[in-house]
Amino acid sequence: MLEIVKSGGWLMVPILLCSVLAVAIILERFISLRRGRVVPQGLLARVWEQMREHGLSMEDIERLRENSPLGAVLAAGLATHDRTRQITQESIEEAGRRVAHELERYMNTLGTIAMITPLLGLLGTVVGMIEVFTVVTEIGVGSPRDLAGGISQALITTATGIGIAIPALIFHRYFRGRIDELVLEMEQEATKLVEIMHGERSASSVEAGGRA
Repeated sequence: MLEIVKSGGWLMVPILLCSVLAVAIILERFISLRRGRVVPQGLLARVWEQMREHGLSMEDIERLRENSPLGAVLAAGLATHDRTRQITQESIEEAGRRVAHELERYMNTLGTIAMITPLLGLLGTVVGMIEVFTVVTEIGVGSPRDLAGGISQALITTATGIGIAIPALIFHRYFRGRIDELVLEMEQEATKLVEIMHGERSASSVEAGGRA
């Protein structure tokens, strides 16, 4: 393997660095985008039950804000429960934008890796072919051994770049879809909270959903 990397030339260094960074981002996103961490099941029902029975202090709301991304969105609504519906919705929307931005962390980097690694591989191909033509110019085509180095570099860098780009692109699309689903779930839970606080939805339906 080390010989293959050496044969690919200096461009293998940024390509391999991209692969290490992509793996780190993928592992981090798998951990951070777990459904149970982002949208804990039954959280709204538990919060509303506590608010109805004992009330919620500012300390309770702060703990909820630190609980999870969904908790941060619900806390924004609960902090303005005594205001108008419009103010509550605006507060929730602002918190939702911050949470969505946090969920999308590193996604641009992963997408960039998926785009630039094939280009780095293509650059390696160009560099390798330049070396081949340089050898041809100097000594002709009579020595396959001298030509093999440039051709090997061209093929190795291209294959490596594409091999990294494909899984990076797959996971980028996968995480994008997962984020969209989680954001939609948080929006639905936030809407339920607003409707309950303003008497447009019965709390029993939320509690039943939380126990399901």
